[in-house]
Amino acid sequence: MTLLADTIASIGGVDPAISAATQRLLDAKTKPRRSLGRIEDLACRVAAIRGTPSPALPVKAIVVMGADHGVADEGVSAYPQAVTRQMLLNFAAGGAAINVLARQAGAQVVVVDMGVTAPLPGLDICARRVGPGTRNFTLGPAMSPAQAIEAVETGIQLAHELVAGGVTLLGTGEMGIANTTAASAIAAAFAGAAPEAVTGRGTGIDDSGWRRKIDVVRQALAVNRPDPADALDVLAKVGGFEIGGLAGVVLGGASRRVPVVVDGFIAGVAALLAVRLAPAAADYLIAAHQSVEIGHRLVLELLGLRPLLDLELRLGEGTGVALAMSLVDAALRVLHEMATFENAGVSDAGA
Repeated sequence: MTLLADTIASIGGVDPAISAATQRLLDAKTKPRRSLGRIEDLACRVAAIRGTPSPALPVKAIVVMGADHGVADEGVSAYPQAVTRQMLLNFAAGGAAINVLARQAGAQVVVVDMGVTAPLPGLDICARRVGPGTRNFTLGPAMSPAQAIEAVETGIQLAHELVAGGVTLLGTGEMGIANTTAASAIAAAFAGAAPEAVTGRGTGIDDSGWRRKIDVVRQALAVNRPDPADALDVLAKVGGFEIGGLAGVVLGGASRRVPVVVDGFIAGVAALLAVRLAPAAADYLIAAHQSVEIGHRLVLELLGLRPLLDLELRLGEGTGVALAMSLVDAALRVLHEMATFENAGVSDAGA
């Protein structure tokens, strides 16, 4: 079997009995039952994923994958394509928003070049290049079927390496000029939605740019006719190398029973791609936040996820993940550090 087929076959559902056991531990804490609301739900979800009612505090890594997109030639972004390369160097130097927020969260940032136009210096950048950017998918497929598989398997492999190194909580972030266009095309293909229902303003394009972007998504779908029943076909025809790679990170994490915190629209589309490949992977996802990108709400609905935060973010990079990881820490600290009614000598009103 291939790495992808092996990984998909190894992903099973989580055990609801473990979640219930964690809730009983939380019910014994010195508080009215369920008074910490979704923080309790978060502790139970992490416990079920990890396979133990009382999981340890996590070792955190946010995987930020970058790649270039040929569709940038269509003028769908407010920024030139060179910014992809420049921002990956900024991530590696520790100067971007994701670096600031990850330091606050105590998370490692893993910067991955999945295929910018020209290779990057090796300093603190993990080179896993599938190619020098995708092709312009208004003219034909973004990548070959073999490249689509390679992108996903690259993400799986990286997730496995991080978990083997001790990581117990993964997060997904991205960078790629024009990648909201690719994400919009994927979302439209999977949902059967009109391009205007899933295409937002990305880096902040004006009205005419937004209309052009919608037309580009519509043209890409008409030219390529991606099959929504075949996730790899959708990725190959209208996707990006970093989107495929992040789908692989989701699959790799799920196969090792490690929760994956998913960032905004583009990372959400990558998670949707992973779930279309392996439906059981949905059990291992935590939605960090609700992006202002118009298509993100639909993607979260398709994933069956409720986001932890709604802060009107639209940066990407994994910034929402870093903020949400602090909530994971909080949920597990409540589980480990809060006194019980019995050991604090506090009367319990009961269920």
